Amino acid sequence: MANQERVSGRALKAKIRSHLLEEDLEKGVAVVLQYPARQAVNPLFGLFHSREEILRWRAVYAMGAVVENLAEENLESARVILRRLMWNLNDESGGIGWGSPEAMGEILARHETLAKEFHSILISYIKEEGNFLEHPLLQRGSLWGVGRLAKDRPELARDAVSHLIPFLSAQDPVLRGLAARALGFIGDPGAGPALEKLVGDGARVEIFEDGGFVTKMVGEIAGDAMALRI
Repeated sequence: MANQERVSGRALKAKIRSHLLEEDLEKGVAVVLQYPARQAVNPLFGLFHSREEILRWRAVYAMGAVVENLAEENLESARVILRRLMWNLNDESGGIGWGSPEAMGEILARHETLAKEFHSILISYIKEEGNFLEHPLLQRGSLWGVGRLAKDRPELARDAVSHLIPFLSAQDPVLRGLAARALGFIGDPGAGPALEKLVGDGARVEIFEDGGFVTKMVGEIAGDAMALRI
């Protein structure tokens, strides 16, 4: 839209924020996609730091859609955004990287070429011998991202299985639930015994799925994961 192309800075961030808070998220994201991708990306990065949890997650969702579209027009520009997400998770960046592993997972789930190029990097964030993220909240983000990749591209997430299983015994129930969710999407039969141990886990966790939050017991997630195994 020509009038949208002239919007910039704080006003653009406010507009994108309002679109993402639409009751119909897909409708809001469709409007965001009408902005030039290079203009939309910076406000979305900024919204990763919002105090509103639903807005942070919807910004992750929208980033996936924006980069997916951009990759179809200019694959190298999409790669640049993924490298920026990686940089945000680098200690040398000076930041913490909120939203970055989640956004990587959303992007890679949506775009096959980018997934093939970057999936091993995303998985490396949960590998002790890789680029393991020590911050508990970033661990949640990396597990969600791996699970998001696994949901649409399980074949590219299979290398994560042995690194997901230790999280099933984490003290944080969200980590347990997210690891079980990812293992279910991957469908590796070898994860069965570890998942079975969680079936009685009554801790309740909230997970972002398809534009909103769902609340489930960890044991329920583990049971669902076992049912999904192939």
